Amino acid sequence: MKELEYLNKYLKKYRSKLLIGIFITIVARIFSLFAPRLIGNSLTAVENFITNNEGNLESIKELMLINILIIIGTALLSGFFTFLMRQTIINVSRYIEFDLKNEIFQHYLTLNQRFYKNNRTGDLMSRISEDVGKSRMYVGPAIMYSINTITLFVCVIVIMISIAPKLTLYTLLPLPLLSFVIYKLSRIINTRSTVVQEILSKLSSFTQETFSGISVIKSYSLEPVINEKFDALAGDAKSINMYLVKVQAWFFPLMILLIGLSNLIVIYVGGNQYINNEIEIGVLAEFIIYINMLTWPVAVVGWVTSVVQQAEASQKRINAFLNEASEIKDGKGVAQPIAGAITFNGLSLTYPETKIDAVKQLSFTVEPKKTLGIIGGVGSGKSSVLNLINRLYDPTSGSITLDEYDLKDFKLEELRSLIGYVPQNAFLFSESIEQNIKFGKLDATKEELIEAAKNGCVHENIIAFKEGYQTLLGERGITLSGGQIQRVAIARALIKDSKILLFDDCLSAVDTDTEEQILNNLKRISKNKTTIIVSHRISSVKDADTIMVMEKGALLESGTHNELMALKGYYFELFKKQQHEKEH
Repeated sequence: MKELEYLNKYLKKYRSKLLIGIFITIVARIFSLFAPRLIGNSLTAVENFITNNEGNLESIKELMLINILIIIGTALLSGFFTFLMRQTIINVSRYIEFDLKNEIFQHYLTLNQRFYKNNRTGDLMSRISEDVGKSRMYVGPAIMYSINTITLFVCVIVIMISIAPKLTLYTLLPLPLLSFVIYKLSRIINTRSTVVQEILSKLSSFTQETFSGISVIKSYSLEPVINEKFDALAGDAKSINMYLVKVQAWFFPLMILLIGLSNLIVIYVGGNQYINNEIEIGVLAEFIIYINMLTWPVAVVGWVTSVVQQAEASQKRINAFLNEASEIKDGKGVAQPIAGAITFNGLSLTYPETKIDAVKQLSFTVEPKKTLGIIGGVGSGKSSVLNLINRLYDPTSGSITLDEYDLKDFKLEELRSLIGYVPQNAFLFSESIEQNIKFGKLDATKEELIEAAKNGCVHENIIAFKEGYQTLLGERGITLSGGQIQRVAIARALIKDSKILLFDDCLSAVDTDTEEQILNNLKRISKNKTTIIVSHRISSVKDADTIMVMEKGALLESGTHNELMALKGYYFELFKKQQHEKEH
């Protein structure tokens, strides 16, 4: 149970509720123990009246009535306290589930891009849902039934020993065998539970990717292939689950078998003791009732063991992610305000997963309130430059400064509050268009919202929708066209009114007229902002104060549009090629 120790902090947090729940559990079990003793006493009194003519019929009737009323009363009290027990301990497990899910989700948000590249979305979702659910069973039902079982065992065994020590000894003979069986089966369940959770994660990942890429699947008529793969994966999941269930299925029959053996021992040994006048008939009846009272708790031992082993396997998977630390650390913070000068000092970036050198010994400066255009082919490192400024990655070597401060000195929230960023693959949430734009500034007014949409050249498209700005978008903004998605993302960055604007090839899906209109708006807006525009189109960067041409992560050419044209190098050839394509 080493992995489950992580949950101790939550058990400590809710210890007062748990202690109350444990106390209520003990009280509930104590009240349930009145019935066997009263039934035994009643049978002994009846036997003595019949065989020895002790007492009279009226006194026996009175005794029986009183005992019946006490049994009914204690049963009702036991039921009431059992209800309170569930209301305390089970509720605590839900509180812990809530806290654990929040902790995992908040931790996910702190992890850097590398983590998300190495782990699939379906697996992340499985750990925060399926695995947390398994862990909840440990801090709720498993604890409740364990306390219930321990209390009942201790009380019943103490009572049995006080009544008939020899008979108790014989009755408990199957227990060591029971302990050994539970130990062996629980180890097997632990191993198989881990495999089950892993295959469930694979299944979740596969279905999530299938639904996200459904348009590609349909376009290429891949439905039969995907169905076949899903059937194979689901078949594996079924086989692995059956592999686990077959072991779990041994628990209850074995528990019942061992309880049955105890009953046989009680009847045989107790019967002989009764014949030899060593015990009364009431004691024999009591022992049979006690043994049968232990049937469910003993059977629950198997279930609890199974639950704990599955929780251990799930918590191990959760802990693996919770132990992941982000490589991007908060700085101590810097003095504000920031002018916006960005400097790269001999900076290099190598992606550890692929060992690709995305940026090589890059040095340049963007002065405050100036615009830098970056152009180059696929894989030239353009997007990596913006990711480094945003600290989605940290450089392998070299440094970046914002004004005189190293980027690593900034707190992440502080740094990113200064930046309005439009990524290459713009992402929209399944919310209204208004909410998607307001992600840039949550408290934006209606006027600011419309102004940002107009500057992004998407206002006219939005008001053409039946619901206007309240139009709900499908997953990843699928309701909109590619160009509209990009323009909504631009509006989201502009409404933030930040000191630095980063645009990563965000005009690739818009027509040339719209592109020109957006660029004119950006030129007006960015007069007091440091702006970097990454693009594969020269038309998007030609008006920048400085243009950098990158190739294979290194700086190839740099200058204004006219200066680069005069060089008659890469930029010049690319300009001629794009002009030719535009004319034709």
